[in-house]
Amino acid sequence: MVVGFNHNVMYKGAVYHVQTEDSGISNPLITTLLYSEGTILASKKTSYADIIKVDQLEKVVEELMKEQHKEMLRNLKNGEFDDRIAQLAS
Repeated sequence: MVVGFNHNVMYKGAVYHVQTEDSGISNPLITTLLYSEGTILASKKTSYADIIKVDQLEKVVEELMKEQHKEMLRNLKNGEFDDRIAQLAS
């Protein structure tokens, strides 16, 4: 079972960290956080309680995690957090 993913990515000369974790079957939640120097810039949480009985749950959850992780990376690269980044810089 994949517990999570972590990536550091350069964007506009700074390093950002994206972390995605699965809370497990007892708390079926996928959480993705975007950090800048230890400060959370953005988060996304997705429940998978509605699919807990699906066949090959581990594979399905891993794919959901990958997609949510990539979505956060894409949103960063597309400038969706630029206003938040500017607020922290001032």
